[in-house]
Amino acid sequence: MILPDWPAPARVKCLMTTRAGGVSQAPWGSLNLGDHVGDDPAHVAANRARLRRQLPAEPGWLRQVHSARVVELGRETDREADAVLTRQPAQVCAVLTADCLPVLLCDRAGSVVAAAHAGWRGLADGVLEATVAAMQVPPEGILAWMGAAIGAQAFEVGDEVRQAFVAQHAEASVAFVLQPTPGKWLADIYQLARIRLKHAGVQAIYGGGRCTFNEADSFYSYRRDGVTGRMAALIWLE
Repeated sequence: MILPDWPAPARVKCLMTTRAGGVSQAPWGSLNLGDHVGDDPAHVAANRARLRRQLPAEPGWLRQVHSARVVELGRETDREADAVLTRQPAQVCAVLTADCLPVLLCDRAGSVVAAAHAGWRGLADGVLEATVAAMQVPPEGILAWMGAAIGAQAFEVGDEVRQAFVAQHAEASVAFVLQPTPGKWLADIYQLARIRLKHAGVQAIYGGGRCTFNEADSFYSYRRDGVTGRMAALIWLE
């Protein structure tokens, strides 16, 4: 388990799971929390029950589709979305990842929290900006924490990915390193997220630096393994 190191208000609670501490067998070993990746449903249920003991309520699991849609717990009619927020205590926002970037957000007053799933598509489509806007608080008062994602030395992408970001923010070019293979780049998803958050007015950004691809003992990685489990990043208000 990872406990975010950031100056969130005392009533804001959060964590990110690793792959350790569950009952799933290979290739999902062991704390797989994803119910859509081919794992034994009984194992997923047992893993979620273990996680639940650390939470005030069952997480508001989403059906993630690499979109920029944000829902509010208790008000959503459809949980097909890639970001979730709440203003109510004891409601748990959660996103699942296995290379994509999980971002947890709160305001300095501790009045609203959110979790966003930012793969490159959702990131380019504005999922972080949409989440900041949906929180309905001044962005300069928002804190963001970036959980474990695929690192800059492992995330190879094509020209279309670079173009999608640079077309919106020219400075995004610094997040891409050209590779020997024509049309291929290494992308820094943490840097891309920082750029997007800062353009949205969020300046207090923490976390980043872990690599799901290269830290195989700690994290699931879809790009590394194909069939694999999912970690969860969760945030709630006491």
